[in-house]
This record gives sequence, C-alpha cells and structure tokens, in this order.
Amino acid sequence: MISEATEYAEALKSGIEKLKDADDVLVAGSLRRGKETIGDIDILVVSKKPKSIMEAFVKLPLVSRILAQGETKSSVVLKNGMQADLRVVPRKSFGAASHYFTGAKDHNIHIRQMAQKKGWKVNEYGIFDSKGRQIGGETEEEMFVKFGLKFIPPELREMRGEFEASKQNKLPDLIDLSDIKGDLQMHTKYSDGANTIEEMAEHAKKLGYSYIAITDHTKSTRIAGGLTEKEFLGELKYIEKLNSKGFKILKGVELDILKDGSLDYSDAVLKECDVVIAAIHSNFKMPRKQITERIIKALKNKYVNILSHPTGRLIGKRDPYEVDIDELFKAAADTGTHLEINSQPDRLDLSDVHAKKAKEMGILLSIDTDAHSASQLEYMRFGVMTARRGWLEKKDAINTLPLNGLLKKLYQKR
Repeated sequence: MISEATEYAEALKSGIEKLKDADDVLVAGSLRRGKETIGDIDILVVSKKPKSIMEAFVKLPLVSRILAQGETKSSVVLKNGMQADLRVVPRKSFGAASHYFTGAKDHNIHIRQMAQKKGWKVNEYGIFDSKGRQIGGETEEEMFVKFGLKFIPPELREMRGEFEASKQNKLPDLIDLSDIKGDLQMHTKYSDGANTIEEMAEHAKKLGYSYIAITDHTKSTRIAGGLTEKEFLGELKYIEKLNSKGFKILKGVELDILKDGSLDYSDAVLKECDVVIAAIHSNFKMPRKQITERIIKALKNKYVNILSHPTGRLIGKRDPYEVDIDELFKAAADTGTHLEINSQPDRLDLSDVHAKKAKEMGILLSIDTDAHSASQLEYMRFGVMTARRGWLEKKDAINTLPLNGLLKKLYQKR
C-alpha cells in the first residue's frame, strides 16, 4: 500500500540526508506520482562521492539484503519485502534524472518524441542538442521549459492530457494538503473508533484544522458498534457540550444505505445533524441496475450531504460494486450531493480517474480520512495525493472552505 511505501521511503530518505556527502535527496518513481499501489521505491541522490553513498545505503537499518551494489546504482530488498533502488547523479543531471525516474513511462516517451522532432536527445542525463552538447536537465523545470511547456507536476504525468493543458497554459493549480480546513469523516469510541471525541479533536487541532465532523456508525452496522437512534441523539448532545470549548465539532453520522435504498435513521433524527454521510456496508454483490438505483435513492434524501467510498472497493481485496458510475455521478450532480475521496490507503475511493470525472461534471468532493484512531487523521495526505492525480484544485473540495462557507454548502440541499 501507498502508506507502507511512504513510511519506508521517508525513513530511507531521512537516513540518506544525514550523510555528509549527500547534497540532494529525492524520492522518485510511482510514489512521487502518488499512485495508489507502489511496486518499488526509487531514490535519487546528488553527490560528488557516490561510493560513500552506496556503502552507507546498503547498511541502512531497513535493508534486509543487497541485490546489487555498483558505483552509481544499488538495489536492496527492504525488511517489508519491497525493493529499493538508489541512484547517484551529478548536479548537472539531477533535473533530467528526477524527471526520467519519476515517469510515467508513456509520459517520458512523449518527451523523447518531442526532442527527436527538434533533432535533440533526452535521457536521464539531460537534454542534448544535435552535436551532443547538454542544453538542459540540471533542473526539472528545464525538462519542460525547453519544449515551450509549463512545469507539469509529478501527479499529472500519466498521459491524460497534461501536455495539451501545459501547452495551453491550462494546468490546474493543484490542491495542497495545507488547503484542507477540516476532516468530515471519523469514528470514535461511540462506535468502532479507538479514541474519544475529545482525543480526535485535539489531534485535529494539532494538524491545523478549524473543524471536524464526528460520523459514527448507525444501528444496522452493529458489528462496528453502530448506534441506535436514541444512543446517537445522546452523542449529539455531548458534542454540543464540547463545542462550548471553542473548536468546532460538527454533528455528523455515517449512515447505512439499506438494501432497498432506504436509510438507517429517520429524517427526524437526520435533521439534527450538520453533515450526513451515506454509505453501503452490506449486500455488495447486487446486480448493477439494483445497486445503482439503491444508491441514487439515498442521494435523493435532502439530508444526505456526502456519499462515502462511492464504489466500495478495497484495493487488492475487494472489487468495486457493479455500479453504473455515469448514472451515479449524474444523480450526485442533480441532487447536489458531494462524493468522497476516502483517504484510507486501502480504499482511495473515489479513485484518481473517477475524481477527475467528478470534477469535470461540476461535482464538489469531500476528502476525508474515515479515521478510526487519532493517528489515522494523518491519512489525509493520501486522499490529497489522489485528488491531485485527479486534477483537483482547492475550489473542487468542500473541506477547503472555512467553517461558515462549509455549513452554507452543507445546508443548501435541505
């Protein structure tokens, strides 16, 4: 998963940065592009003494065994079974190497084809003219500027229209983790979470958030400690007491969409909420037409603000529902319901491709962690990575809004 790869890559990077001969260190490859699954870890280092870097790299604590150790490249197997490749490059080639080893393959091929039309050559060492002289590649920006392009962020390098957008100066100003003002899905000890409401709020404050929404499970999900309506109303009263302390805790719920498309709580209860998230937690294998109609029926409820993990996939574990995405998205647009990018590393649902489609249809998304512990609030980074790969900007997500703007957006459907 991307979370495990990130943890190991950052530990390796930290270890290398401590070496006196390491001038610059970059994690490249599919991890830099924010892909949801990572095959191996690629690290680039600028150094005038590659031999000392190689000797230190293969001895790092996370290394299980050495596959190869050369003058400028080494490969190892880490303790989690992943392969990590390290390359040392000179300063004059760092930009070209950063671009080349970040990929994606088809993106790189397109750059090489553009170079060929000019009589140039592009590789991991730089941009070279017809006489073999290096004319670019010390910085990554040069890999684009030399071809009359704006810099293309790593997450967009997938041959999904990034070259055309760059040439026309229409690349998105991608959303950043710092744009997130709050998290609208999390669970506490009231249902199946590990922490109290207060503990979730305290961690959110440390992350710089202005608000959170507590969205514990409803009664049909008893396996996850789902609350009866009476228990839930008690939780809402407790949240109201906590809000007197300053930090805004929104009264929310993750509501079960039942088999027939009806909802787990009555409207009389839902109207007490600031934010209502609807989700499927059972009967995943319904036929395409029925599961689509089931979800759309739920979206038509005036209190439902967000559809959580809209396709139900668990990466590498469970396929998405057989849902008609086009019909689902049309219904979300028509009803003013927001779709979620669930930041759990094994979900990342909506995917990057679906997030881009939602954006193009004018649907605002909510990037949430679905955290079941305080530490999982930090999964937001993975949802933001997915949003960036989906070309999302700050304006495309509701939880980049300040509190008043968010509440206005949430209540306008009612």
